[in-house]
Parts: sequence; C-alpha cells; structure tokens
Amino acid sequence: MQDMEFTVEQGKLWMLQTRGGKRTAKAALRIAVDLANEGLISQAEAVSRIDPGSLDQLLHPTIDPKAERTVLATGLPASPGAASGEIVFNSEEAEAAKKAGRKVILVRVETSPEDIHGMHAAEGILTTRGGMTSHAAVVARGMGKPCVSGAGSIRVDYAAQTLSVAGRTLRKGDRITLDGSTGQVLVGEVKMLEPALSGDFATLMGWADAARKLKVRANADTPRDARTARTFGAEGIGLCRTEHMFFEGDRIVAVREMILADDETGRRAALQKLLPMQRADFVDLFTIMGGLPVTIRLLDPPLHEFLPHTEDEIREVAAVVGTTMDKLKRRAAELHEVNPMLGFRGCRLAVAYPEIAEMQARAIFEAAVEAERRSGGAIQPEIMVPLVMTRAELDLVKARIDAMAAAVETETGRRVSYHVGTMIELPRACLRAGEIAETAEFFSFGTNDLTQTALGISRDDAATFLGPYTQKGILPADPFITLDQEGVGELVRIGVERGRGARPGLKVGICGEHGGDPASVRFCHAVGLDYVSCSPYRVPIARLAAAQAALGGAVASQA
Repeated sequence: MQDMEFTVEQGKLWMLQTRGGKRTAKAALRIAVDLANEGLISQAEAVSRIDPGSLDQLLHPTIDPKAERTVLATGLPASPGAASGEIVFNSEEAEAAKKAGRKVILVRVETSPEDIHGMHAAEGILTTRGGMTSHAAVVARGMGKPCVSGAGSIRVDYAAQTLSVAGRTLRKGDRITLDGSTGQVLVGEVKMLEPALSGDFATLMGWADAARKLKVRANADTPRDARTARTFGAEGIGLCRTEHMFFEGDRIVAVREMILADDETGRRAALQKLLPMQRADFVDLFTIMGGLPVTIRLLDPPLHEFLPHTEDEIREVAAVVGTTMDKLKRRAAELHEVNPMLGFRGCRLAVAYPEIAEMQARAIFEAAVEAERRSGGAIQPEIMVPLVMTRAELDLVKARIDAMAAAVETETGRRVSYHVGTMIELPRACLRAGEIAETAEFFSFGTNDLTQTALGISRDDAATFLGPYTQKGILPADPFITLDQEGVGELVRIGVERGRGARPGLKVGICGEHGGDPASVRFCHAVGLDYVSCSPYRVPIARLAAAQAALGGAVASQA
C-alpha cells in the first residue's frame, strides 16, 4: 500500500512522490483478508503479508497515537500493552489498592517471586533493573500486563516512597502511564485504545493454522493463564512453572517451614501440607486443557527466594512459622549464594532433597487420576526436570518420579500415562544430548538460561550494556529477545541432532521467551522442532510466524 502525492496542472496529472502507507494491524488484516476473498491474492500470500509482531496491537490496550506524551524515562519494552495507575512501591500496597478499587502501577528496583500477588493486582509493572527475560518481564508477559524493565535512569527510594529521574520526583499515589510496546514511562494518565479481535483476525489465523507445521503451546502457571492460552489457540502447556504456585496464602508458610526444617522428617511434614494445594492446581490445569499435553517443570529457583529479606519481614515470618528470628537469619545466610542462577537450583534441589520431587510427582499423578475421572478422557502429563547437565542426575530424579507413579497406581487402581523429559538449558546438556536422551522422553530447550550460560551474560544485568552492543553492530539484536542463531542456535541444533540420534522421534520444543519471537520461531521451524511454547498473549504471534516459516517467506512488512 502506498501514499501518493499528485497535482493536476492545466489538465495534466503530475505524480510528485510516493511512500509506504502507514496503517494499523486491524486495517492490514482487513485488506489482506478482503484481497484473498476477492481472489486477487492467495490465502498463503494473505498470511505472509501480516507482520506477526503487529498482532500485539490487537491483543493489548495501546496508547492513542493522537495522545500527547510527556516522557519521564525510557526502559526496555519488556511486555506489550499500556496501562495507567497510581504509583505504589510494594506488593502489599498494590493488593490493598486493588481491593479498594484503585488502579496502580507497581514500581520496584526488581521483582522476585514474592511479588507475584502484587503483580497480579497491578495494572502494569516498572522496574529499574532487569532485562527482557528478567523475572518482571517473563511474569508480566505471561499475565498479559504491560511492563517496562531496566529503566536505569530512575532512582527508587523505598523509604521515602519516591521515584526520581532527571531532577523530577514523583511520589506514591502520583499517576503514570506505561507503554510496554516502546518502553516509555509517561507522566500522568494517557488516553488508551482498547483491543478488539475482529472476524478478520480469526479468518487469517485459520489460514495460518492450516499452513504451519510447528505446534504452539503456552507457558501457563494458573487457571487464568491456561484459559487465556486456550482462547488464543494454544495446543497445550509447554511450561508450567510450579514455583509460581507457592507464593499465595498458606502455601508460602508451608514452603518456609520446609526450608527451615532440621531434617527430612520435618521437610516431609511441611511438604505434606503443600500436596493437596499442588494437586488442586494441577487438576484445574488438566481440566482446562481438556486432554492436551501439559508440561510441568519441577521446582527450579533457589530456595533463598522463598525466604524474607527485610528485618520486618523476618520478624513477621518468624512469628507465623513459629521459629526465632535468629534461626531464620541463620538459614538465610546458609542459603546465600554469590551467583544463585548457577547455584543450588533446578534438579540439584531434587538430588539433595528428593522428597520435594516426590511430593510434586505424587500431586501430578493424583491430579491426573482425578481429572480423568471427572472428564472421562485421557490426561497427558509431561514431567520436566530442569537444569540437567548429566544423564546421572536425570536417572536419579526419574527413579523417584517413577516410584510415585507406581505408588499412586497401587493406591488408586488407575494407571496414568506420562512422560519424563528434561529442560535443556546448559551447553553441556546440548553436547551430551545423546546420552541424556537415553533417559529423557522429550527435550524442551530453556533458551533464556541457555542464552545466559552460552554467552556468559546475566539476563538481569544485560540491560546496562546490550544497548551499545546492538547499536554498534557487535550483536544483531538483543539475544534475550531474538535467539542468537550462530551460537545458542548451534547448540540447539547439536542437541536436536544428538538427541534424536539416540532416540529417533524424540519430541523437542522450546519454552524460553524466544518461543514468541517471529525470527526465533522461523529458526525453530528450520531446525525441525515439534513445537514452541510462549506466553499466552504471544500465542497468536507464534502461530502466524510458524505459518510464514512453513510457507517459506520472511516476516512481512505489511506490504
């Protein structure tokens, strides 16, 4: 489509200039679908004409292009959409404000799993640290909430309840607007445009689904996530992060009791309190997904993330758990790590404390039995062991999972069909994929951590230097947004080839945030993966990108 300028002089037409026309994603969809319906272009060409990234305009509120913007600061566009609200600086205030009917933006230096309830309550999230795959970014995308991360020019003072930038100070209760598609933080409340999924969207996505080879699943941890994923066409859950189920109400208390226990008996007693909660969560997910595959990752983050940090929080938790502040501080000090992302986490937790994996496996199998009883249909749980670097680790954990499956079968008389696989997120796992595949029944590449470990770049700190790296052409793009195909991609290729060499027909997917990036999806198609998994709100983007990859065309520029 072109904008053309012309004039008529003395009865003669003069063409002055032409340039590519600007239009919304909704208009581009309408034009492509109408042209195909009129027989002027094929359905395949209509699919190829739409930029998958532009679908964000249809799935999230956006700022009215006519609205005036007063930019306070700029960070990374970590999760698309736009939201306005009052500034709050902690999750408890966010939750209280929502109950009072007020809309808020949660402002943090960085978020942790403890902030999940506040992130649920907030309209959007702003952090001064972190990158495109930081905790705030990943969780916000999964929730479909706008997020601006790594806004390093902003200084947050929790004690004074203020944020400051370039000589300007805003206080708790002041209103700001986040544009998660550009990374801008705006002063005041700015007019929005609400999303609207038209019939043209459904029509084009139907054509895309008929063309694509890659399956598209969703990263979903809650019933709300799962329902959203089904609405957007997900074909299963490719990653359920079970740790996100541990931070609400009585659950966090039981988790902390487990961490503070002096021996295995104490840990098992605390885990027994978590078992029915986990089981109920899994029943909901299995029921909502209606027999589609559900991949559940065993506990992954380091245990220190579940413990309180400030003096007031330690005092409060000690009282609730029934221990002393000294013991709580001592245990936190024992769990402190210099580099926790390469520390005591992932399958290492299950190796040291097999009772954690046993509880989670039992919850999965008991939930599958219950969901099958309710629905009458078969359930497909896939249990994923994270951060494996050797087959020996996987063998050890799988033995505990299999033991729980046998125990539940004996107790219920019902046999659950399940698969045990692993998350490939370390370079060594890619290189030794052949021997790991002798035990693993599926692979899912965790490309967030694989990018970190392959490039030696912390995803939470990379925002400070990746800008100059991409501007100077050292890297073609932020490797946490678009997969580094030459380095990380080569490891993925090796992992796929060696894994399938040992186990022909091995099911392989990715569940990192790259699963919703169009360029990365094209790579996944080319390397022969079976599926990609991404945040629920990026499922349509992945579906369209997968179709364009199958049709052999580059991502369109809305021609």
